[in-house]
Amino acid sequence: MALSKPILVVLFIQTLYTGMLLLSKAAFNVGMNNFIFTFYRQAIATIFLGPIALFLERKNIPPISFKNFWQIFAMSLFGITLSLDLYGIGLTYTSATMGAATTNCLPVITFFLAVLVRLEVWKIKTAPGIAKLIGVVICLGGAMTLALYKGPSIKLFSHPHLLGGLDPAANQPPQSRTHSGPTWIKGVFILLTGNTFWALWLVVQARIMKGYPSKLLFTALSCFLSSIQSFAIAILVERRPSQWMLGWNVRLLAVAYCGIVVTGVAYYLQAYVIEKKGPVFLALWTPLGLILTMLCSVLLLGEIITLGSVIGGILLVGGLYSFLWAKSKEQIIIPSTCSTVIEADKEGLEFKVIEGTKNSPSIV
Repeated sequence: MALSKPILVVLFIQTLYTGMLLLSKAAFNVGMNNFIFTFYRQAIATIFLGPIALFLERKNIPPISFKNFWQIFAMSLFGITLSLDLYGIGLTYTSATMGAATTNCLPVITFFLAVLVRLEVWKIKTAPGIAKLIGVVICLGGAMTLALYKGPSIKLFSHPHLLGGLDPAANQPPQSRTHSGPTWIKGVFILLTGNTFWALWLVVQARIMKGYPSKLLFTALSCFLSSIQSFAIAILVERRPSQWMLGWNVRLLAVAYCGIVVTGVAYYLQAYVIEKKGPVFLALWTPLGLILTMLCSVLLLGEIITLGSVIGGILLVGGLYSFLWAKSKEQIIIPSTCSTVIEADKEGLEFKVIEGTKNSPSIV
C-alpha cells in the first residue's frame, strides 16, 4: 500500500500534464494567440499562488535584495516567459504529441547544461558515464527523427475531434492537423529551444534559491514577474481586443487549467512524490505522458500520428531511461567541501538542491 499511493499520484500527475497539452493545443487550434495564452496562464497562476504563499509564509517572509530581485526577474524572463512563448509557438506548428515527446528531452538537456557550467561532473569512462552518453545520443537521434522523418500515417481511430467545437465564437476552422515539412521541422526545433531555456532556468535557479530560500514565495514571485513580462510581449504582438476576449469556451478552460491545476495542484503532487520516492521515480513515469497524449490527441483533437512520431518517441523514451539509469547510479557532485544533488521535475516547477557533507549527502 505504501508503494501504490505514490504510483497512483504519479499516474494522476501525468494525466494532468496530458490535459495541459491537449487543452493548450485545442486553444491554439481555434485561433488563440499563444502570447496572450502565456499571459493569462501566468496571471491566473499568480492570483492562485500569491495569496497561498503569503498566507503560509506570512511569519517567515525572507527579505529580498535588489540583486536577488533582478536575478529572479531575468530568470523569469528567459526560463518562464520566453520558454512558454516558444513552447506555444512550437505547439501551433506541430502537435500535442510532439510537445509531450520533446518534454522527454528536458532531463538530458538540463544535465548537458549543468556539465557546461560545471555543476555536474561527467565521468565518461565509468559505466554510468557511458550510459549517459548513450542516452544523450539516442535522445538526439529521437529529436532528429521527429523533425526530419514523418513516414506513413497511422490511423488509430475513426473519430471526429471533440475539442474543436468548444469555441463557438471562433469564426475560423481549427488549424490544419497536418503541417508542411519546413513548418513541422521549425516547430520541433522551437519546442526544443523552449525546453533549453527552461533547462537553463533550472540550472541557474539553484544558485538564486540560495539567496531566497522560500520556494513557494519564489514560485509566486516568478509567476508574477512572468505575467508582467508576457503581457508586455503579448500587447506588442496582438492589440486587437477580440483576441483578448476569453468567454465561456476552450480558451478560458485552457488558461484556467494551466494556471491553477498545473501550476498549483501538480506542483504539490510532484513535491509529494519526490519526498516519498525521489525525483528519479517521478521522471521514470514521464513517457506515460507521451503515450496518453498520443492516444488522447487522436481521439479529442483528431491529430494524425505518423510512423516518424512513433519511432522518434521510442528513441526519446529509450534515451531517457538510459540517462535515468545512469543518474540512479551516481550523484551530481560539485568539487568542493560539500556535495550538491540537483534534480529537475518534468515541467520545471521545482529544482531540488540538497546540500550535505561530502561523506553523507542528503537526498529527498
